Amino acid sequence: MISRTLGPEFGGSIGTLFFLANVVGCGLAISGCAEGIIQNFGPSEAGAEGGSIPDGRWWRFLYCSSINTLMLLVVLIGAEMFAKTSMLILGVVVVCLVSTYISFLSKGPLSVAIPLENDLVQNATFLVNGSYTGLSMRTLAENLGSHYGRDYTSHGNEVNFAVVFGVLFSGVTGIMAGANMSGELKSPSRSIPAGTLSAVLFTFLCYIGLSVLMAATTSTFLLQNNFLFLGPVNLWPTFVTIGILTATFSTGLSNLIGSSRVLEALAKDKVFGSLLNFVVRGTYKSNPIAAVIGSWVLVEAILLIGSLNTIAQINSVLFMLSYLATNLACLGIEITGAPNFRPTYKYFTWHTAFIGLVGTAVMMFVINPLYASSSVILCLLLVIALHLFSPASQGAQWGSISQALMFHQVRKYLLMLDSRKDHVKFWRPQMLLLVSSPRSCCPLIHFVNDMKKGGLYVIGHVKQGEFSENDSSNDPTIEEYTQWLSLIDHMKVKAFVELTLAKSVREGIQHLIRISGMGAMKPNTIILGFYDEELSKDFFEHENSPYRTGEFDDNGIKLFPYRRNDEQKSLLTVDYVQIIDDVLRMKKNICLCRHFHRLDKQMIAKSNHIHYIDVWPVNIFEPKNEDPFDVVSLFMMQLACIINMLPVWKRLELRVFLCESESQAEVGTPFERPAEYRLNQLLKSLRISASIHQIPEWNKDMDFPRHRSILKQFTSKSDSNQLMTEENVNRSKLFMQRVNQIIRDKSNATAVTFMYLPAPPKVGTIDYKERCHHYLDLLTELTYDLPPTILVHGINAVTSTTL
Repeated sequence: MISRTLGPEFGGSIGTLFFLANVVGCGLAISGCAEGIIQNFGPSEAGAEGGSIPDGRWWRFLYCSSINTLMLLVVLIGAEMFAKTSMLILGVVVVCLVSTYISFLSKGPLSVAIPLENDLVQNATFLVNGSYTGLSMRTLAENLGSHYGRDYTSHGNEVNFAVVFGVLFSGVTGIMAGANMSGELKSPSRSIPAGTLSAVLFTFLCYIGLSVLMAATTSTFLLQNNFLFLGPVNLWPTFVTIGILTATFSTGLSNLIGSSRVLEALAKDKVFGSLLNFVVRGTYKSNPIAAVIGSWVLVEAILLIGSLNTIAQINSVLFMLSYLATNLACLGIEITGAPNFRPTYKYFTWHTAFIGLVGTAVMMFVINPLYASSSVILCLLLVIALHLFSPASQGAQWGSISQALMFHQVRKYLLMLDSRKDHVKFWRPQMLLLVSSPRSCCPLIHFVNDMKKGGLYVIGHVKQGEFSENDSSNDPTIEEYTQWLSLIDHMKVKAFVELTLAKSVREGIQHLIRISGMGAMKPNTIILGFYDEELSKDFFEHENSPYRTGEFDDNGIKLFPYRRNDEQKSLLTVDYVQIIDDVLRMKKNICLCRHFHRLDKQMIAKSNHIHYIDVWPVNIFEPKNEDPFDVVSLFMMQLACIINMLPVWKRLELRVFLCESESQAEVGTPFERPAEYRLNQLLKSLRISASIHQIPEWNKDMDFPRHRSILKQFTSKSDSNQLMTEENVNRSKLFMQRVNQIIRDKSNATAVTFMYLPAPPKVGTIDYKERCHHYLDLLTELTYDLPPTILVHGINAVTSTTL
């Protein structure tokens, strides 16, 4: 129950300690049973020279092993035999207990011998006795105080509250016995509460009755120096012996069967993977034979400790930790408000769970700080080990309370996150990467993961189709969603997945832009791959690919199919340009990424000839003096700076290329170019570490005034009534090729290039479709054979020079 509530990591570690607690509890009960046998039939009772059973460390181990083996036989027969044996033992214990009560009420004063082994008060001259006074208010008054003394069974060690509590607590650890056997019960939800509560009440009354009667009839000296005084004061002393043996035998039997069931549960939930497969395979007629034998072997190991009080304290601490986890599980589920948690016990509240949690945590350290600390450390080590290596932690078979807690907190903080309070000083990129097939864009997925800088990252995919005409009985995106989550795990990126079904890619992208994210966490930057004719590369199959895997090949069918070279594109050129326009109209930043199939982060990290991240803050279609200082260029520099902050990219130098025409350069002081000076000051104020490079080739052959009016016709600044001519189109392509050559000459040692993306032609202009084709053709010429390139267009300010 604990592991299925708290999750396999925490629950599995607590479950392991709970299993050990039951094993130690069984060892404690068996040791107590053997102690009773020795005390009643050994030398200390009959005299050293009597015909008693022998005593000694290994003789005691033999008696304990014999009792343990008898318990093993009972448990191996099955739960029914255990139930019948428990009922028989209960009847015997009740009879013995009643005889004790009757003896307290009817027996008069007498002297009771102190055991010979009590060398704290016994001496060689004469035998010491203790007083049994019978019912006496004076005796009761004397025993109301603590009167801690020394324990004659543990070499005279001082007794205190922690020792007494640790020993007595082991007598009430059977409260979880019913839960341990829930798999054997016909109606656990009814039997466990009724049986547990009635058993607790009955035990409580018995303990209180015994405590009061002992305090009212027995002197403090006798209580401290003869732990088996109940025998001599009983009307028939054998009743006490039988009661001790049957009670301890019953406790040990309960712990042995409980530990085997806990071990079986750990094995079935695969908390330790295949390590406990032998337990599952070793089950016969619902009886976990292998688990029972394994528990029996561990009990034998515990019996080697020998010291009863030491075992009792270890047992109490382990059970305390288990109960702490149970209270934590109940408290956590109640706090998260999980609708399916509807306890039938009407008196349950989070207050009781919290009190139980705090109480068990405190008492663990009161009993024994060393054992408590060791148990907590062992628990944490198990949590870490199970988180790293347990197969169960990778799945969601039973769920985890951590997920419920995170949901509760995330929902609360999402509601507190107000988009109206956004400020440019705290801007961060929130990316929506639109992917057709992840097979062909693995490096881009990884690059955007680097560029998000702790912001939102959503991978979106549009599946074309008509929902009403879908042959499947389910939404096809539901079937694919788990595959995309597996992709996220394989790529090791921190991203969400959004899938949608739409009649067209354009319509689906509009859906994704609107619905991706939640509350104030909505994408502000949309990223698309470039629309070109380059051959696609399957990074899941390529021999030297770091993303190579066969995980997404389902019986010969490749998941995430990509467009082959002979296949027609699902998106027209006009549609692609319209998508760019849609994004800008929806007030989102946009990035077009080209040549990212060439990106190799491993090579960048090791290479000695790749040194730069380049930024070209110039609108090639309509260059102006203010280009390096407008919103688009600042957005470019912000993204480049973010990339440059990451470990893999940190060693690269950020370069900003200043492209001035002669007419622009004439303005300024005689000592420094104004544009370069202003740009340098801007970079300093933005805390962007970058070098500025002038491009002398820019003024040699570039007739900007002549080309500006032509290139403007392919952007949103076009004159809607001006027709394009073939001559203008060709001249524009030649111009772009010359610019491309300049950029290529500067990019021999460049890892990534950021470039200015002009807004596309407006919908409704003359020759709109032709303008879209030419717009994309010019971008293709501009970015031809460059390193991985990002064409950027920003909408809103993303930088601030104020604190």
